[in-house]
Amino acid sequence: MRTRGSGGEPQRLAVLDGIRVLAALAVLFYHYTVLASAWGRSTTDVFPVARRFAVYGWLGVEVFFLVSGFVICMSAWGRSVGDFAVSRVTRLFPAYWTAVVFTSLVLFAWPEVRSFAGYTDVLVNLSMLQGGLDVPDIDDAYWTLFVELKFYVLFAVVVMRGLTYRNCVLFCGVWTLAGAVAPTIDNAVLSFLAMPSSSPYFIAGMAFHLMRRFGPNAVLWAVVGVQFLLAQHHVTARMVSSLGQSAAEQTPFWPARAIVLIGFAVMAALALGTLDGIRWRWLRHAGAVTYPLYLIHMMVGLTVIHHFRDRVAPVPLALATTAGMLVVAWVIHRFVERPLGRRLGAGLRRGIEDIRAGTPPRPVLHRVPAQPLAPEAERIPTRGH
Repeated sequence: MRTRGSGGEPQRLAVLDGIRVLAALAVLFYHYTVLASAWGRSTTDVFPVARRFAVYGWLGVEVFFLVSGFVICMSAWGRSVGDFAVSRVTRLFPAYWTAVVFTSLVLFAWPEVRSFAGYTDVLVNLSMLQGGLDVPDIDDAYWTLFVELKFYVLFAVVVMRGLTYRNCVLFCGVWTLAGAVAPTIDNAVLSFLAMPSSSPYFIAGMAFHLMRRFGPNAVLWAVVGVQFLLAQHHVTARMVSSLGQSAAEQTPFWPARAIVLIGFAVMAALALGTLDGIRWRWLRHAGAVTYPLYLIHMMVGLTVIHHFRDRVAPVPLALATTAGMLVVAWVIHRFVERPLGRRLGAGLRRGIEDIRAGTPPRPVLHRVPAQPLAPEAERIPTRGH
């Protein structure tokens, strides 16, 4: 998450780390204080005050998608499609593999909230492709990873064609159109790739990065404005799918819409450079653990809460579980994600170089220069002239 400063040196955008931290904690807050599976009863009685705010924590996922659009567009600039693929694989999979194994072991040892899925499902989950194979996620939070993968594949097409200002804007327009028409067209492939409820956040994030890189203009603001309207359109359905029809009907919708507005406003401020003065060093370390925290917090955390719910008061138990998940996330980042990511990246880059070395270069087509037109007096007149 770096951008070029005025002196040409890369400058880390600490605000992006801060946004990711808030989004991750919001999702965790939602799972621990809203879901009844861990507590064995409605959390309205367990957290009568906190639950009123936590019911909107699922919007942290939407914020993640917004940040992802910005970061992917920024990090892919100037890279080949091979380099882009290596960066995504090394970023996603080391922590993910660890989380799948860790979560599976916990569910195998303590099948209290959910029983162990089976070894075949675990193996498929290690590929991160279970969403396309109709295989259950080991952890329900993993559904967002398949959405991210589809975004990476779509964006890789832009990288292959050449990551330019124009191509990014065209991609935003085409994807917007696909997301708008997909719900009304009986086409499984289009619906699969268009992702109407998620694409507005990815597209807006890309547009915000283009603003930061090239400066704001009416076209980019129009792109962001359309995505904001589409995001507001999908908020209702997302709230129902997250809380259930009955709970959603009893929960005010306007705070969810306000949170989406705030998310767009913060990203706009980031794009315009308003928040560049925030450079707290601790945000970098906090942001580094958000991904492993997201991967392990749900089923493992709910299992811990379920196991100790009769022995520890709800508030201390939720706080202790959160602290424990943060520690485990830091351990995964420090001792697995970083070293394994480096080794995996080095191996993949060697493989990419071997492929490039073994691929013959494309033949260069030499165009014959066009002959200059004859002077007006020497042109052969056509009929009627």
